[in-house]
Amino acid sequence: VQLQASGGGLVQAGGSLELSCTDASGSRRSVNYYTMAWFRQAPGKEREFVASITGMGSDVNYADSVRGRFTASRDNGMNTVYLQMNSLKPEDTATYYCARLSSAGYDFWGQGTQVTVSS
Repeated sequence: VQLQASGGGLVQAGGSLELSCTDASGSRRSVNYYTMAWFRQAPGKEREFVASITGMGSDVNYADSVRGRFTASRDNGMNTVYLQMNSLKPEDTATYYCARLSSAGYDFWGQGTQVTVSS
């Protein structure tokens, strides 16, 4: 399993970005039906939970700081999960990671994609 997050970039405050996370190894089952989560880590800060989505997408949870602005979704046919980020704020600037949740905990992590929001 090689989770790969992409879609980060530089955007002005109020703008939008969509992150995606898939398995770069080509496996078509490594993401499907697992609960997947997004985390972020800003410089000098601890990694924090952003959002999670269950295997069928029926249950989505968000950190208070992003609720109402970010939307997690998934396409199991594409073995991919997404994080749509709207109304971005400078405090959303961080490296964003996707992670897979299994019975062993978060067992695989993507390499991270940088999101920078300018004021």
